[in-house]
Amino acid sequence: MNELALYRHEVLGAYAPARPLYERALTIREKTLVPDHPLTAVSLHNLARLLQAQGDLATARPLCERALAICEKALGSDHPDTAHHLNNLALLLQGQGDLAAARPLFTRALAIREKTLGADHPLTAAGLNSLALLLQAEGDLAAARPLLTRALAIRETTLGADHPDTAQSLHNLAHLLRDQGDLAAARPLSERALAICEKTLGPDHPDTAHNLNNLANVLQAEGNLAGARPLHERALAIRERTLGPDHPATAASLHNLVCLFGDQGDFAAARPLLERSLAICEKALRPEHPDTLRVRNNLTSLPSDGRSRD
Repeated sequence: MNELALYRHEVLGAYAPARPLYERALTIREKTLVPDHPLTAVSLHNLARLLQAQGDLATARPLCERALAICEKALGSDHPDTAHHLNNLALLLQGQGDLAAARPLFTRALAIREKTLGADHPLTAAGLNSLALLLQAEGDLAAARPLLTRALAIRETTLGADHPDTAQSLHNLAHLLRDQGDLAAARPLSERALAICEKTLGPDHPDTAHNLNNLANVLQAEGNLAGARPLHERALAIRERTLGPDHPATAASLHNLVCLFGDQGDFAAARPLLERSLAICEKALRPEHPDTLRVRNNLTSLPSDGRSRD
């Protein structure tokens, strides 16, 4: 059940059919194994990751915390599996907007992996990637860039040039380069990441939508609004179909289209999308979450007549 759920979750991006399998596997393990068995922690972890992907962070958090507690007790504080659970809990905290709480968990997880698995292990690359994204969220792009570059090099060497994790690293580095204004360097990385995802995961996978958005944002920053729009629209359609109309990632795609319409001066088309994005964020995330605050601020400042507001 666990393996079938993983296939549906990670390969197909079919989240709804994966959930009952994860839940049933967890129930069996809790019933047949001792309460703090490492395999129970695995089931808790997998179900929590699925809930995170579905945008239900509040339900996922106690599962992450329980999985981490089991691993620390059963395997020790410096075990690679403990690092895995630390990293996952940190990702959840970051998703909830609590960067201060997430950072020491990411740092500790990376240190464990470098010590126990080595500096060039794929899981070390994952830890580098996670910490870099947190630094980027904090605005420290200079510190994040070498971590993303190192993670990409590890993944290309150990996993191959066309692995989905390599695509993730390409995507993340391209996003950072875009934020630094280096669009010429960002674009080929974005294009390569999207090509890998479409080839390995399929044209309708949530990760493909993620890469469509990133490439569209690069094109938009270059001033190519006509090229960006169909990519944003395709990403939104994938997310609405695979994740649902009320998922935070759907809200992000709506917001991306709003920004494009704003660049085109079409504020009438932007407003209903921004209102829908805000409604999703307020429902799915905390009212004080950075994404909710950003969308609310953008709605407040959106011109109603095509003129800029001070």
